[in-house]
Amino acid sequence: MSGDKYSILLPTYNERENLPIITWLLVKHLDAADIDFEIIVIDDGSPDVAKQLQKIYGEKRIVLRPREKKLGLGTAYIHGIKHATGNHVIIMDADLSHHPKFIPEFIKKQQESDLDIVTGTRYVGTGGVYGWDFRRKLVSRGANFLTQILLRPGCSDLTGSFRLYKKPVLEKLVKSCVSKGYVFQMEMIVRARQFGYSLGEVPISFVDRVYGESKLGGSEIVQFAKGLLYLFATT
Repeated sequence: MSGDKYSILLPTYNERENLPIITWLLVKHLDAADIDFEIIVIDDGSPDVAKQLQKIYGEKRIVLRPREKKLGLGTAYIHGIKHATGNHVIIMDADLSHHPKFIPEFIKKQQESDLDIVTGTRYVGTGGVYGWDFRRKLVSRGANFLTQILLRPGCSDLTGSFRLYKKPVLEKLVKSCVSKGYVFQMEMIVRARQFGYSLGEVPISFVDRVYGESKLGGSEIVQFAKGLLYLFATT
């Protein structure tokens, strides 16, 4: 591989069952592809598990950067980027909904055209969602459809959170975003388009949470609608 290094940010909150599995999968797939990487665990709640993983994989591989309490996604990224030593940053969920096997594909796509951002998409090609009932799929598709019409983002999956960024690009985007939570991912892509950053997509299969509670309830849908209207009005 080239001299590129990839910092993988894992914002975790009560993911103690998933953290050992996602770490093992990351090491397995990225070592097999000869990728230089570190896993930055931004742990808002179960640092004991991460410490055990550090003992197994070493402190160079598992970088532990806990925060006192859960402060939201945008701030988790800012916190994580500060400690990232890679020139690229990969963001993914720690709840096993994103499979590390797609990361080598992200990297290949990025290197082919020197892209600023590569994002995983559930809505193109072989992409898909597993473990969602019809209502969840309908809400997700509907939200995505609305977003496409209102924002024309040049990206088929706006609310996905499995992405690869050049580090300076991510730093600039995070600073320019004001949204929180669910809408934050969407704003990142909208701002990227404003700045003229290049973007590529890789189809991924998204699997709903294995353990723990899902994040999408009625309040998230309201938050999403508000966020969408805000972005529509300001971009």
